[in-house]
Order: sequence, then structure tokens, then C-alpha cells
Amino acid sequence: MKIEKILFPTAFKELAFNSLESLFVLKDAGLKEVTLCYVIPRDAVAFVPFGGYLKEEEERLREEARLRFEDWQNALSSAGIASTIIIEVGEPVPKILAIAAREKVDLIVAGKKKKTEVENIFIGSHTMAILRRSPVPVLVHKYMVQFEWDGEIVSRTNDRIFEKPLLTTDWSLPSESARDLLLSLKGVVKRAAVAHVIDAKLTKGLERNELLRIEQESEDRLKSYQELLEQAGITTEVHLSAGQTVMEIIRISREVKASMIIMGTTGKDRMHELFLGSVSHRVAEMSELPTLLVP
Repeated sequence: MKIEKILFPTAFKELAFNSLESLFVLKDAGLKEVTLCYVIPRDAVAFVPFGGYLKEEEERLREEARLRFEDWQNALSSAGIASTIIIEVGEPVPKILAIAAREKVDLIVAGKKKKTEVENIFIGSHTMAILRRSPVPVLVHKYMVQFEWDGEIVSRTNDRIFEKPLLTTDWSLPSESARDLLLSLKGVVKRAAVAHVIDAKLTKGLERNELLRIEQESEDRLKSYQELLEQAGITTEVHLSAGQTVMEIIRISREVKASMIIMGTTGKDRMHELFLGSVSHRVAEMSELPTLLVP
């Protein structure tokens, strides 16, 4: 799994270009092309009473988007990355997914919702729909956020997201795909953390011997992940935890000072019968960090 082509859909909200710019380092991991995409909402140019289709409005929005994208293309070209522009009219989510399939991209980059106040939920309904339906990895970029931590309001800028990723795993096939994607980023990522959370609900009522067996098996698997990543030149630390999975992942990400979270999005944990999809979506919603979700 390698990221050679990215789809970057945008509505030109604040800091959208900053999010794009933070991806330029992926050239060192094999990124060749970025497809810049703007979907003009159908409602913005749809039929109106006695007015018909607003063709002139569509042309105006297309021209505005084209001029902005051409400026972004200059920056991409200076970084040695090719780019194309796609501007279409329609419903954003199905259009973005259709374009991703047609262009055969390796990654979709989705932005966080517009900030209203101190955030507790970091993604909106469109991004969640893309996460649930996309057959390719999705990076939920959160360039600048404000959140509450230990009773204080904290501001964070996520501009070096590949500095220290946290890979969380449940040992499922999607988790292995997430691990392989991290391995493909060895030209960019120099250090990483790998974590596994033994969910409290799934160990309730187990005898001590069974708990110890699960812990030992988890430690052995974490060690195998660590060895694989370090063979690729990525310095890796491992963390085994137990508790409520989503909150433990967020806690670990903060304690290890992770720059992003990478995890699988579907699949059933063979050992613990934990569906990772819902966990990954909750992490994407609740973590202040960019989240890269891999199906």
C-alpha cells in the first residue's frame, strides 16, 4: 500500500491550503500527483422558481475555484508534485467518492467541520459519510483546533502530521493494512508509536489466567509490529493498555505526543470480537489529531 495519488476535495474554507501544504512531504514517500477537487453544491445552482438553472452562477463559481486552484498548483509544482483540477456540480459525498474511484486515488483527504466554539466533535456529517463509504484510506485533516484538556482550553496546530504517528491495532486485516501504509511512509516517518487497547467490556468476567494470556499474546504481537517497523528504519515504541478503547487511544496519543492517529476502519477483532469501524469513527470524531483511517 503506497500513496502515489491523493484526492484533495475542498470548499476553500480557512486553512484549506495549509492542510494541503502539510502533505507536500509525502513526495519523499512516493507521492506523485494531487487531484484538486471542488464540488459545486447542486443547491447553489439548482432550478429556482421562474429562474431555471443558474448557469451564470455556476460559471462564476467554476472560475473562482479554477483561479484558486491554479495558485495551489504553482505551489505543488514548486514542490515537485503534479496536479490536476476537477470542478463538478452535484451532491458532495457521492461526487467525491465517484471522482476518487474514477481517478484511482490512493488517499482521500477530508477536512474537519467549521469550528464554532471549543470543539468536542471534530468532523461533520459529510466527512463521516465519506469515512463510512470510502473503499480507500481517508485522512481527516484537522489543521488548527481548540479543545478542552484537564479543564483548560488548548489550541493546537497540526502542521507536521507525519512527525510521530500513533498506529492503533486490533490485529484485524484492516489493522494490518494500516500498518503496511505506515511502512510505506518510511521515507517521511522516522519514529512512531504502536498501541493496542484490551477493551474492558470484552474482558469482563474472565479469569486471571485468561487475562494474563491475552496480555502476553498482545505484548508479543506488539513486539512483532515494533520489529517490523524498526527494520524499515522507523524508531518505534509500543504501548499496551486496557479500558474504554476510544478514550484510551486518545489518552495514549496525548501522552506519547503523537502527531496523528492511524488505524483500520473495519473488520472484526479475532481475539476480542471488537468491531473497529465504530471505534475508528469515534476516534476521528473525538480526537484533536488528524486521523488516517484505512479500510
